[in-house]
Amino acid sequence: MNRDHTIKALTCTVALGTVATLGFASVSQAEEQIRWRFPSAFGTNLISLGTPAADFADNLERATNGRIQVRVYEPGELVDAFEVLDAVSTGRVQAGFGQPIYDQGTIPAAPLFASVPFGPKAWSYTAWWFHGDGQELMKEVYANHGYEVHPILCGLTGPETAGWYSEPITSVDDYDGMTIRFAGLGGRVVEKFGASVTMTPGGELFQALERGVIDAVEFSMPAVDQIIGFQDVVNYNMFPGWHQTHLSSYVLVNNDVWENTSEADQVLIENICTATALRGLVEGEAANGRVLAELEEEGVNLEMIPEDVLRELKRASEEVMQAEADRDDDFRRVWESQQEFMETYSIWERRGYLPPESVDW
Repeated sequence: MNRDHTIKALTCTVALGTVATLGFASVSQAEEQIRWRFPSAFGTNLISLGTPAADFADNLERATNGRIQVRVYEPGELVDAFEVLDAVSTGRVQAGFGQPIYDQGTIPAAPLFASVPFGPKAWSYTAWWFHGDGQELMKEVYANHGYEVHPILCGLTGPETAGWYSEPITSVDDYDGMTIRFAGLGGRVVEKFGASVTMTPGGELFQALERGVIDAVEFSMPAVDQIIGFQDVVNYNMFPGWHQTHLSSYVLVNNDVWENTSEADQVLIENICTATALRGLVEGEAANGRVLAELEEEGVNLEMIPEDVLRELKRASEEVMQAEADRDDDFRRVWESQQEFMETYSIWERRGYLPPESVDW
């Protein structure tokens, strides 16, 4: 089944499920027109990372026969990638596709809603989001910092790579003196080993690497990194993505806009986001193996970080997390909630899933 047919089938399933749950909407609700301006933090050409923004808008329009229309704006077209949260909260736009890592400058706990070093994978994070404290904690944390937004999980990726380098990482000392684009809490970790970390937006990364403004770069998973073209500048791609074992992104809706949206439309929007997140996750999972094979054929060295280096990075990660928790009460509450959830989840994870070394396809 091709992508268009799959999206149509998924959209129909979501729409029918919503009708079955809520019954028929009133005539006034059925005729209510919704038009949102919707800036995205990621380019919609980026597999699994930015494609969910376009899929969300397309699915909503199809499910409502055009009654709900969401106009997607690429990063920088309406607002910069790092400004999506502020634009939605202040009402400059009705909604947007945001990334919590980009909010860490004003909300220290925000990266915990994106990814945690050596933390939950996509499925365990999503379990915490829907069946733990995740949704309510994100609403509370953002409100505590004065942001008037309703967050909806709408994007997932699998693990990222550990970055692109001119030489392999064989020791934590290799980070000393390196200027690197490294996002989120992982950036704080490599800073402990002497790296100079920058948060250059995705659209500027290739030029920064090519011109030597940065020495190395961490951005996303192989299918996304290949599109940007890092392999044309450096040829060591390191694994595993210890710093981001998955990545979660969100539709942010202005609180007033959300409260004035009918319950039927709210459920439809949330269900389409859930379907969109799943589609984005498997889109990346389907592409990454093929992309790695292509990169290897082009001469890219796909290298694993040595175990002793991973142990040092994990130790430093724990120190960073504890320091952040000591400084910020919201960070502490979210991190403790995730740890408590993972403590019981890991009982299942260790027993239910085959270890990678036991699988030989």
